[in-house]
Amino acid sequence: MVGFESYVIVHNIAKRHNIGTLARSATAFGVTELILVGRRDFNAFGSHGSASHIRFRHFHSLADARTYLKEEKDCDICGVEIADGAAAVNEHPFKRSTAFLLGNEGSGLSAKEYEICDFFVYIPQYGCGTASLNVTVAASIVLHHFGVWAGFSERVRDGSKFIVADRPVRQGRRNICAGTEESIIEERKLRKESAENGFFDDNGNENGNSSSDLLDGLFLNE
Repeated sequence: MVGFESYVIVHNIAKRHNIGTLARSATAFGVTELILVGRRDFNAFGSHGSASHIRFRHFHSLADARTYLKEEKDCDICGVEIADGAAAVNEHPFKRSTAFLLGNEGSGLSAKEYEICDFFVYIPQYGCGTASLNVTVAASIVLHHFGVWAGFSERVRDGSKFIVADRPVRQGRRNICAGTEESIIEERKLRKESAENGFFDDNGNENGNSSSDLLDGLFLNE
């Protein structure tokens, strides 16, 4: 029997420090890769060192991430959202390796994010005090259910703690998701074009910020 794998797609997360806590949950529940879409830099605060134990992969667009997951990893893409037709996660509606896409903390999944999903799950709630969960809490619940369904082996414990693996040797710059050669070339191309052409707002007016300042909002300086 071929083993199943899980992935987490990180796109349009409003609070960058949530990536650190997502990494902690991802390592706890056996995620194979954390996939960053858009920016390559991230804040590892809250990961408690777990970010060193999980692979990060970067794509510039959701379409590129979808192609990788569908064609190279043979994954379903599951949106975690209270959507029409969504299945309760405790029903374990999984069929194969699955990548989970969680919505923005405030607005949920965007239209573009909906488009790349094959199906949706939601987390049943039983109390009346909140409309939704923190993105990391939601991820933890969903990833735990997938691990149960997939039959992941439980980590060995020592007393009241699970045993942590030796930290791997860090490669590359800290808190930056290493891009593929193609993605780095594309990033540099975008920098060059933006520097030459400038940025404009929706009304066609030149933005008062320098292009380098605006680029820093999208990409971390190399």
